[in-house]
Amino acid sequence: MDMHTVVVGTSGTTADDVVAVAREGARVEISAEARTALAAARSIVDTLAATPEPVYGVSTGFGALASRHIGPEMRARLQRNIVRSHAAGIGPHVEREVVRALMFLRLKTVCSGHTGVRPEVADSMAALLNAGITPVVHEYGSLGCSGDLAPLSHCALALMGEGEAEGPDGRLRPAAELLAEHGITPVELREKEGLALLNGTDGMLGMLVLALADLQLLYTSADITAALSLEALLGTDRVLAPELHAVRPHPGQAAAAANMSAVLKGSGLTGHFQQDEAPRVQDAYSVRCAPQVAGAGRDTVAHARLVADRELAAAVDNPVVLHDGRVESNGNFHGAPVAYALDFLAIAAADLASIAERRTDRLLDKNRSHGLPPFLAENPGVDSGLMIAQYTQAALVSEMKRLAVPASADSIPSSAMQEDHVSMGWSAARKLRTAVDALGRVLAIELYAATRGVELRRGLTPAPASRAAVDALRAAGVEGPGPDRFLAPELEAAEVFVRDGRLVAAVERVTGPLA
Repeated sequence: MDMHTVVVGTSGTTADDVVAVAREGARVEISAEARTALAAARSIVDTLAATPEPVYGVSTGFGALASRHIGPEMRARLQRNIVRSHAAGIGPHVEREVVRALMFLRLKTVCSGHTGVRPEVADSMAALLNAGITPVVHEYGSLGCSGDLAPLSHCALALMGEGEAEGPDGRLRPAAELLAEHGITPVELREKEGLALLNGTDGMLGMLVLALADLQLLYTSADITAALSLEALLGTDRVLAPELHAVRPHPGQAAAAANMSAVLKGSGLTGHFQQDEAPRVQDAYSVRCAPQVAGAGRDTVAHARLVADRELAAAVDNPVVLHDGRVESNGNFHGAPVAYALDFLAIAAADLASIAERRTDRLLDKNRSHGLPPFLAENPGVDSGLMIAQYTQAALVSEMKRLAVPASADSIPSSAMQEDHVSMGWSAARKLRTAVDALGRVLAIELYAATRGVELRRGLTPAPASRAAVDALRAAGVEGPGPDRFLAPELEAAEVFVRDGRLVAAVERVTGPLA
């Protein structure tokens, strides 16, 4: 576990903190300010619990059963029961980083002082994260309204010492054993605490934050692969001139064009587009419009980041404890703001993959590649070259188009029609994770084809940044042009090369920082 420490206070958290805890194993500490806020909010709940008037979540049932008043002698059981009954997920286990993100984000809301949870419960939540104990959360179970109920319930179940969890060694074991091994006492829930541990957008928000971190890298990578394809196709870089993008002032478009221009600086391959037997007046859209498409996606990422930042500053719970002593029901757990952003990103990712695939196909087609051999093969006919690599890319893009269908446009009523409009934000987040993985693979295949195309332009000198990308890819075990060979391992190596940031790092050593 990384010894970096993230301090949780009352004013929310940052995306960087989420990534540090989820992916890097950063330790979590609760600030003194948060402890004061926790105690103050708990005092309000305890006062209300002692009154005869019913208060939702404190002395009533839940959802469609909220009309039933629950006496003091049954309230601990009530809170245990909501966790047990709501831990009703099914299907494959969700990734460790996602579970850690949603646990941390729930702790963030608990520490806001708006939930009424006791400080010792928050301490146990932090202890679970710091011990590297990851509760089993299942793929299916959340409608994204009353938050991510089933996923968060599985996490709360582990806090109670029930259910299964993954230890720091990756083995699944009973949660009670893991807690005992790390000196963590199972939590005995009191009024409102069970509900407060379940009622948030933490799963979908955690996946949004993680996707944004991945997409930031992939959009920069896409500008590099587009530049390499432009070079391999002997295209013109004149369309990247900043004055052309200034007349259509979308910031993402300008950033993408600037990235491509930086990669292509000093290229001996660009500018040959009018020297063919049939001179081109303009490059094809997939080349010429690369900054416009990637730029629109960058602006979508910026919008989604704004939504995420707002949600990271929020305290999502129902009912919410207000500083004036009221405990009020509300609808802040509805996942619509996050769900829309997740769906929007899936659309942008699919379009970026689609244009990258079109460039790859152009590189492989002798009728459109301006002098490259068919399928970039060494001996076409005997060798098939990258023919089927493009099939793989097309299959990925087709799946991404299906994943771009919005989940948030759907709603299935639940809880006896009390919860009659839901966000499906968890589903939007799950399909976005699949789409982001697919995008990395699509860009890796474009990189594979474009670098081969650049190297096949013998006698012409690529840009220094392009040369750096090619050399780094070859050093990573991805070979250049040659006879047919087993491609799958090289495509996988290219994917890892893109996803771990080595492509961007290799290019930035020449260009300086890219956007």
